Amino acid sequence: MIAYLGFYDMAPVRDANDAYWSEIRRHLGHGPDRMVRPDDLWPVWRAPDLLLAQTCSLPYRQHLANDVTYVGTPDFGLPGCPPGHYRSAMVVRTGEALRSGARMAINDRHSQSGWGNPIAYLTAHGITPGEVIETGAHAHSVVALAEGRADMAGIDLLSWTMFEELGLLPEGLEIVDLTPPSLGTPYITSRDRDPDPIAAAIEAAITSLPDDVRGRLHLKGFVRHGVDAYLAEPIPAPPNDAPTAPVA
Repeated sequence: MIAYLGFYDMAPVRDANDAYWSEIRRHLGHGPDRMVRPDDLWPVWRAPDLLLAQTCSLPYRQHLANDVTYVGTPDFGLPGCPPGHYRSAMVVRTGEALRSGARMAINDRHSQSGWGNPIAYLTAHGITPGEVIETGAHAHSVVALAEGRADMAGIDLLSWTMFEELGLLPEGLEIVDLTPPSLGTPYITSRDRDPDPIAAAIEAAITSLPDDVRGRLHLKGFVRHGVDAYLAEPIPAPPNDAPTAPVA
């Protein structure tokens, strides 16, 4: 069986994520001793022996919903967000502004927080990005901004918050606005697996975690939105041409 909970798995909090998985496994009564931490997530999400994985809202509703089983969604208590939702921070270099023609860094074309939320925000404000640069991670996007290889980016607000807390945020960047909230990063299991015992184990684990571990991961609760709620959210058009930027 496979378990993966790696969306907010920065090196300084990996021990907290390991503790979180251990608690889920303890309450569930079975599962792998350790989570996987692969570079390529698609084989994990589609694995027939998947026990639990975190995915992103956009690939879930665009590609995965018919092939996996939705378990629920963690709540991180983000400001201005209903439970089980998140939003993106629209980020530029300090003193600059969002503008048409600006180079836009995105972590991945399949990312709701890096592409879906930001492009909806920019479109609503009449801003058309210029070159779109796919960096591979929110951490790489903020570096691309700081180094002048991109001019604006949408960054998952929880990622931004944790970068700040952990001393991982480059200097010289600022948030100019926040996108409207959207449904958060869903937890999934394989298509033929019953999600109810897994959801119950997650809820119990969040409650039983030590306060400091729960706080470091920003875990506030667990919400079961349902598949239809995700499928009701719009799917953005992909970026026309998003070259992959070299990671410095």
